[in-house]
Amino acid sequence: MTFTVISGTDTGVGKTILTGLLVFYLRRTGIDAIALKPFCSGSRADARHLRSMQDNALTLNEINPFYFREPLAPLVAARKHRRNIPLNRVLSLIRSHKRELIIIEGAGGLLTPLGEGFTILDIVHELGAKLILVAPNKLGVINQALLTVRAAHCRAQLVLMRQKIPDPSARFNCAILRELAATTPVFDFPHLRF
Repeated sequence: MTFTVISGTDTGVGKTILTGLLVFYLRRTGIDAIALKPFCSGSRADARHLRSMQDNALTLNEINPFYFREPLAPLVAARKHRRNIPLNRVLSLIRSHKRELIIIEGAGGLLTPLGEGFTILDIVHELGAKLILVAPNKLGVINQALLTVRAAHCRAQLVLMRQKIPDPSARFNCAILRELAATTPVFDFPHLRF
């Protein structure tokens, strides 16, 4: 069993699109893969999308065991509801899925607090997971991406998601990030119209 975590620089940067397409592709090529999004806040649309991309192989609650209606960081929402979600419980739920490859999509950015004292980065380290970081290919991404890559303190890959309406910086961001984050592979992902 191997693990890949998909996180990013922020919320709404394209993590779910990439996670869904990746699990869809892997399953179609015969790899026993599933995608989980343990934490959702505000909406379960991301978890529903992941469920559809893996042919409803898992229930919504299996994909997303920790859901909060309020659009808040999961730790903030959990405290509001007087819930304590320990890291070992999250890891246990992830490991309970006996699959060849488990893709875990984070909530928000890399250091968004999920529970008391842990972020998606702690899940990466505990699982020995590969890390894919997602960022929007737009003005400001260079700083955000470099901060996130450095905060990861582990080998990661960076995927820049093209925007529906690209700004002038989009032509240069990938090349400059390849130069400045030399040990981090940087990929340019096209904008997909759904």
